[in-house]
Amino acid sequence: METSTKARLVVARARRLVLLCGLAPLVLTAGLALSRPAFLTRLDNTVYDILVRRVGTKRPAGRVVIVDVDERSLSELGQWPWRRDLIGELVARLRDLGASVVALDVVFAEPDRYERSTASGEVRSNAGVPSGPDKAFADALGGGRVVLGYALTFDASATASSGCVLHPVGLALVEAREESGSPFFRASGAICNLPSLARAAGASGFLNAAPDADGILRRVPLLIELDGRVYPALALAAVTAASGVREFALKVANVNAASLTVGDRTVPLDGKSNLLVRYRGPKRTFPYISVADVLGRRVAPDALRDKIVFVGATALGTREVVATPLDTLFAGVEVQATVADNLLSQDFIERPENARVIEMGAVILVGLMVVLLGRAGPAWGGAAAAAGLLVVWIGAVGLLSTRGWFLSPLFPTAGAVSALAAMTLTKVSVERRRADRSAAETVMSQRLMVQSLLSLTAVRDAETGRHSRRTQRYARLLGDQLASHPRFRDYLTPDRVELLSSLAPLHDIGKVGVPDRVLNKPGALTPDELAEIRKHPTHGFEVILQAERRAGSHDDAILAMAKEIVYTHHEKWDGTGYPHGLAAEQIPIPGRVMALVDVYDALITRCVYRPPMTHSQAVEFIVSGKGTHFDPAVVEAFVVVAPVFRSVSTEADS
Repeated sequence: METSTKARLVVARARRLVLLCGLAPLVLTAGLALSRPAFLTRLDNTVYDILVRRVGTKRPAGRVVIVDVDERSLSELGQWPWRRDLIGELVARLRDLGASVVALDVVFAEPDRYERSTASGEVRSNAGVPSGPDKAFADALGGGRVVLGYALTFDASATASSGCVLHPVGLALVEAREESGSPFFRASGAICNLPSLARAAGASGFLNAAPDADGILRRVPLLIELDGRVYPALALAAVTAASGVREFALKVANVNAASLTVGDRTVPLDGKSNLLVRYRGPKRTFPYISVADVLGRRVAPDALRDKIVFVGATALGTREVVATPLDTLFAGVEVQATVADNLLSQDFIERPENARVIEMGAVILVGLMVVLLGRAGPAWGGAAAAAGLLVVWIGAVGLLSTRGWFLSPLFPTAGAVSALAAMTLTKVSVERRRADRSAAETVMSQRLMVQSLLSLTAVRDAETGRHSRRTQRYARLLGDQLASHPRFRDYLTPDRVELLSSLAPLHDIGKVGVPDRVLNKPGALTPDELAEIRKHPTHGFEVILQAERRAGSHDDAILAMAKEIVYTHHEKWDGTGYPHGLAAEQIPIPGRVMALVDVYDALITRCVYRPPMTHSQAVEFIVSGKGTHFDPAVVEAFVVVAPVFRSVSTEADS
């Protein structure tokens, strides 16, 4: 009863340990899902890219067109940059074709380099008053419906240029929490257009869009702060110019989420007013029209009607390209076009306000399912993990596809896998320790049984007991030497040699079945008595077999070797031995080793009917039996270690 209770307590402790080892990584992963440390950002971005590619893309709404300064345009109109009056002509032409807004993905920070000299009647630019090509360009911009691009800088030592003419937005800021921090990136300065051009246009937006640490552009800022005022991105400025909206409202939900209201549109942003860009496909998904075709009047009359037109450059040497989740060479002007299309279509990718809490909940839900079922075994835990993660990943794809919500399956996956791995490793470790303890107990029981049987022989015949113990040392010596032989190397491993040595004393256990009158007879044995004593291998085999049956042991390696030693140590290499007349390789290796060891000890030990041999005589006798009585390889190994055998026999006599 006490043993059974102890066993139940051990099992209960093991189950608690497995459970705790499963819960520990689960709690850790839930904490990571909530805190979202920076070192996991790259992996989380990779998961985001996988989902974006899996969901697929939607075609643009058809309200945005890109007018491209391409290779053909440079070939027909000359190298870039062109004269400003030519760009002014392009703007006027686009307006004439019905473009609702023309957004220039180009910064005109310096006066035109093609000004003509005063000798030809042109007045140079001075005191900020445009002349020549710049004036022509300003006049074209003054026609309205044009948005200029500029770049904001973030050098801490820089200050905003007092000469810049930028166009801030009127923004109502609603913060749910005062401690949420600034919802904008703060710029330190700007690379802006010539003031005369900016004033003439009347609208502008920044071009800034920085990729993530892995070089992929997934999000762009829609609002940035400079000197206490908030400015829009080029795409946002273009869309609002087309719709006539002038007032904005930014509602900050928390440090990770905000929403921008533009007229009747609500745009989901992150905590720094970034928009997750929903790309429409690889590069050139939007309609591209060459500037050469626009100026050459080769464009269909309705191709640009009521469209927001982004003018940018993709010609080699003029283009700016970025990597996106869908393409590695994506034109910068097409990023602006994509953002504008997202705003117009109200088709966004967003992180819900409580996204981290939802992901943490998924970690706990899937993880607990894995932990609870995993207690029944790794197979159940694996099935639970597979089912849970299948639901999580399919759900993540479905939410992104239908609602535009990005909920990362990274943390539920990490939680389930780590919990299952921890539980499996712990269970394997516990089972291994339990198996080791069981094996140790089994070995101890077997050794006790061997010692008990050996004691039986010692009680029956003291000399037989001493003989058995000497053969133990001989067997170890001979086994170690024989293990270097190619034929025996695989079998005589260190463990088997140790086992052979420990079992050697049992070889004469069968003599307990031989009558005392025969076993202790002082003279030569009669043929009947000799036949009686030759039964001792069979008696010994039966003794071990009965002990094995009573112990409930089956196919035990230790007892199998014990039976081989007991039953075959009187077999001879030439087949003339007993009890079964086995020959050569039919004789098990333990029996061959024991045959030589038994004969050697018998030869050098005093007997009631003959004097003992010297060590040299015993060696000579054994060598003479090479190939007849003994395995030749065993004899050769014996010759090598024979001097050590002599030392063992001398120590035993002293």
